[in-house]
Amino acid sequence: MLYFYQMNKELKRKICVYGSPHTEYVGGLDLLNLGKELGREIADHDAILTIPATSGLPLWAAMGAKEKGGFVIGFSPAANEREHREVYRLPTEHMDVIIYSGFGHAGNDLQISRASDAVIFGAGRLDSIHEFAISFHENKPIGILKGRWWLEDILHDVIKDNEERDHDEIIIDEDPKRLIEQLLKQIKKKTL
Repeated sequence: MLYFYQMNKELKRKICVYGSPHTEYVGGLDLLNLGKELGREIADHDAILTIPATSGLPLWAAMGAKEKGGFVIGFSPAANEREHREVYRLPTEHMDVIIYSGFGHAGNDLQISRASDAVIFGAGRLDSIHEFAISFHENKPIGILKGRWWLEDILHDVIKDNEERDHDEIIIDEDPKRLIEQLLKQIKKKTL
């Protein structure tokens, strides 16, 4: 697990943004703006953004965080930079650090979830359900960015009959600022 220490300060919180790298099916420009706004809000709250080192929503959140001087950690499924670029064909821009897990996409999801204090889901597909299941079972505070995509409905159906955890801990909001503020409160509750 990654920890970032600062002299005489609390640890910086790490918030992950998950979402599909293929966003053309959900109205790209709106999602681009929401992704950048998520990243800016995370940076404004002095938190570190963690993302799968990919395109789409995670990369747009990274762009927004960097606009505000935020710090971004990307997690790659590849074993090294060459494999990241040539085999997976993933970007390296807008990230301060890329961690090469070498575990493929499924193992990478576990690494990101465990390294993050909270996890946000935006527009996504099947991969997002896997990422959600890991984050849910890791008992992470979860935020779902509400929008014009089907992921929110699917995730709601996945959790509605699950008795393992309090569903009130899962925050659904269309406003990135409120979503981040509520997640930071959840993180604080879990760390006290």
